[in-house]
Amino acid sequence: MNAFFKLLARNRLALAGGIVLSLVVLLALVTPLLPLKDPDVTNTAFRFQPPFSEGALLGTDHLGRDLLARLLYGTRLSLAVGFAAAVAAATIGAAIGIVAGFYGGRTDNIIMRGVDMLMAFPYILLALAIVAALGPGLLNALIAVAVVNVPFFARNIRGITVGIAHKEFVDAARLAGLSNTRIILSEILPNVIPVIVIAMSTTIGWMILETAGLSFLGLGSQPPQADLGSMLGEARSALITNPHTSVVPGAMILIIVMSINLLGDGVRDALDPRLKSGALSRPMAATRVERRDPVPQAEGKGLLEVQDLETQFHVKDRIYRAVGGVDLHVEKGECLGIIGESGSGKSVTALSVMGLVASPPGVITGGAVRYDGEDLVGAPYRKLRSMRGKNVAYIFQDPLATLHPLYRVGDQLIEAIRSHRPIGKAEGKRKAIELLEAVRIPNPAKRITDYPHEMSGGMRQRVGIAMALANEPDVIIADEPTTALDVTVQAQVLTILDDLRRSRGLAIVFITHDFGVVAQLCDRVAVMYAGRIVEEGTTDEILKAPRHPYTARLMACVPELGGGKRRLEAIAGLPPVVDKLPAGCAFADRCLKAQDDCRQGDIPLERVGSHAVRCLHPETPLSEAAE
Repeated sequence: MNAFFKLLARNRLALAGGIVLSLVVLLALVTPLLPLKDPDVTNTAFRFQPPFSEGALLGTDHLGRDLLARLLYGTRLSLAVGFAAAVAAATIGAAIGIVAGFYGGRTDNIIMRGVDMLMAFPYILLALAIVAALGPGLLNALIAVAVVNVPFFARNIRGITVGIAHKEFVDAARLAGLSNTRIILSEILPNVIPVIVIAMSTTIGWMILETAGLSFLGLGSQPPQADLGSMLGEARSALITNPHTSVVPGAMILIIVMSINLLGDGVRDALDPRLKSGALSRPMAATRVERRDPVPQAEGKGLLEVQDLETQFHVKDRIYRAVGGVDLHVEKGECLGIIGESGSGKSVTALSVMGLVASPPGVITGGAVRYDGEDLVGAPYRKLRSMRGKNVAYIFQDPLATLHPLYRVGDQLIEAIRSHRPIGKAEGKRKAIELLEAVRIPNPAKRITDYPHEMSGGMRQRVGIAMALANEPDVIIADEPTTALDVTVQAQVLTILDDLRRSRGLAIVFITHDFGVVAQLCDRVAVMYAGRIVEEGTTDEILKAPRHPYTARLMACVPELGGGKRRLEAIAGLPPVVDKLPAGCAFADRCLKAQDDCRQGDIPLERVGSHAVRCLHPETPLSEAAE
């Protein structure tokens, strides 16, 4: 709950709306305790008194009634009716939507066709028809407003329920023998309550306006009882001669509705956990750059060279140092493997190369990324856009999420080509077939007409590889492209990448958790932990004689097929949170060889030959390894 209020307070407009609405509600609650005149007592001798008159702070209306008293009592009534209508509409609409979405089939069709019939009528005409049938009155106006808003809640909740009803935890509840009623109350309802709250927070303002509209037409509150709508209706004849009688209730309606809408927007955002990571913010076209230190001099290492790269995530007053000074390079025709636990900064490093880290909240705060000697950090967006996919291409982890579900595979391949050069329809189709052949998809001429969901996971991953190859890039960054694949398909994908690397001279940066993949594909390996490289060397050097205790422990966690003699190890604890990195070695708290000096000062990456390690007490000293 504290996190909710903190997140809500970050939205200044929502906070202002909440404060104003709280003051209005508080004023409405204490109205009976205030020394006010009777709002219904008339005194025609004092009609149309202007504001700030003696005994009438806001003046009087056409019957000499005190406008301040009528405003406060009318606000009290309008708020009560609006909230009551919202609760009634949300309760009934949510119940309808949950039942329709959970049971589906004929039940869903019958219920939703009835909802569609209600939605076919303009809501104000339907409300007028209901009040005409029931008769004028505030209660009947409340019923009318609630009824016309039921379809809105039913439609929203039904859509959410359809998605939840087929989740695995609901199937597990069915297998456990729970009744449908129990499943709805214990599994479905808790998951849709946030949606109901969000919908209510954004619709209460509408309902207050709708109720005021009916009262304005004389179908809601009846004389002498006052609400904001009836006050406006009674004052419309004196709008020109005595405008204050209309301005007073109109201003209050504006204040209430605006504050509710602003607060509702804040509640909607605060209840969405994606807001905490900046996922709901519209990202910039390229990662924001705020380099504080001078740009490092080019060293001419490889086609792609990363120098002292630092990437952070700024979330409110917290700074997450996802990448804390990374140095990497990859030559043409070479495959560099980056390995480490989840959260070690591998993917953020890869995305930083072409400015693809979402901003907000991502910021590149230091270092350089050089492609063929040219620094890409801070380059104009037009330059980065021209290079993305053409010079440096990506193969992402989940092709089902990155491929567009509504476009055919062939069309997406052609689009990837057209984004960099013009190509005709016939030539595009031929090129798409060639790309699918290159990644060994059988019957490519037919497969280009398939949608992503019609392919298996391995086939989709091959399409992702084909899309990365579409513009014949020099560098491919593969972000765990074999994670969700079985071992047979994984081996096929790795073979394809290795063959393409050798035949086309591609430079590949391969991000993985699997040392088996590293052994099969990579020439060199960089081990990452807490946003930094802790060990780097050739694949043979790393696999045969790991120097850093973290690398050695990672390898000890890998089972040996058919061995059975070696104890399977585990690394105790968790990686440190990167907004509170400890002094010295970040791995010290989990390391069995850690000593006092490991927790003091910055530990440099020491290099002997091609092998480098960031450790004061390595498994085998580099000097011995060099011998």
